[in-house]
Amino acid sequence: MTTTPAPETDLPERIDDVDALEALLCRPTPALVSDLAAVDGDILVLGVGGKMGPTVAGLAKAAAPGKRVIGVARFSEPGLREGLQARGIETIACDLLDEAAIDRLPDVDNVIFMAGRKFGAEGDLSLTWAMNVFSPALVARRFRHARIVAFSTGCVYPFVPVDGGGATEDLALDPPGEYAQSCVGRERMFSYFSQLHGTPGKLFRLNYAIDMRYGVLHDIATKIVSGKPIDVTMGHVNVIWQGDAAAQALRCLRHTTAPTSPINVSGPETLSVRRLAEDLGRRLGRAPILTGAEAPTAWLSDTREAQRLFGRPVVDIGRMLDWTADWIGRAMPSLGKATKFEVRDGRY
Repeated sequence: MTTTPAPETDLPERIDDVDALEALLCRPTPALVSDLAAVDGDILVLGVGGKMGPTVAGLAKAAAPGKRVIGVARFSEPGLREGLQARGIETIACDLLDEAAIDRLPDVDNVIFMAGRKFGAEGDLSLTWAMNVFSPALVARRFRHARIVAFSTGCVYPFVPVDGGGATEDLALDPPGEYAQSCVGRERMFSYFSQLHGTPGKLFRLNYAIDMRYGVLHDIATKIVSGKPIDVTMGHVNVIWQGDAAAQALRCLRHTTAPTSPINVSGPETLSVRRLAEDLGRRLGRAPILTGAEAPTAWLSDTREAQRLFGRPVVDIGRMLDWTADWIGRAMPSLGKATKFEVRDGRY
C-alpha cells in the first residue's frame, strides 16, 4: 500500500487511539521519501520487535513502497509479526545471538540495527553484554558490505553541565554503569568492523523517543495522574517524537561514512523536568508532586549536526505535551516500560 506524504504541518489536535498513533508514526515526509529514493537497495531492520522497531520498519515501507523491507526479531510478542506483514513488511524469526542464523539472513544493501538490552540489564549482566556487544560484532561482520545505521544512545556520554548545550559527537565516552558501558562496546564493534572492511555506517545516538505509550513525558504524566512523586534530581532531558527519530534514522542511510561516525539525535531543546511536570500538570488539571533538587549535570546531547542534515523535528514539544496529556487523561494504553530517565548511577 502506498502512503502519500502529508504536509509536515498537517498534525492532528489529538491522537484518537493506537491505530491512529501507529498511522501517524509511520507517515513519511517528502524529505524522507526523497532520501530513501536516493539510496539503492532493500532495507533490513534487525531488532524490529523493540519499542521503536515497528515504527522504523513501517515508516520505511511507507516512504519507499518499491523496496523490500524485512523485519527480523524473535517475535515473541503476540500479533507483532502479523501487524508488520499487514503493512507489507517481510518478517524473519531469528536469534541475533546465533551466528549461524545471522549468516542465513538475506543479503541487503541497507541495515538498521536496533537490537539491544536495557531493561533488566543489571539482572543478567552477561546477557546485557552479549546482546549489546557480541551480537553487534556478529552483525557487523556478516553485513560488512552493507550500509549500517546502528542505534546507540546518548547514555554513552558522561553527564555534562545542564547549561552547556549538551555533549557533542567528539566528546570522549565515559559513562556510568555497565549498561552504558556495554553500549560503548556496541559502538566499538561497529567501528572496528567498519574500519576493517570499509563498511559505511552511522552510530545513531538517540535520546528519549516519545510515543504516547511510553517515554519521558508518558512517565511524568502517569505519575501526575497516580499522585506519585517525580524526582527532579535528573533535572533536564532531551526528547524527540518517535516518528521524527525513526525518519532521521532512515535518512542516515544517505549520510553514512566509512569508517562509521556518530550522530546525536533528539529534540533541539534542553528541557527542564520540573517545567515539563508543571506543564503536564496544568493540562491534566493536577499539581505534580516534585521531590529532590536539580543536579548540575545530566545526560544531554548537542544535536546541531542532525539539524544541519535533517532540519528541526516536525513535532515540537508543545504538541507532544498536548498529545501526552490527552492520552494519559483518557487512560489510553501503555506499554508499561518506564524509561528510568531519573537513574544517575547507570543501574537499570
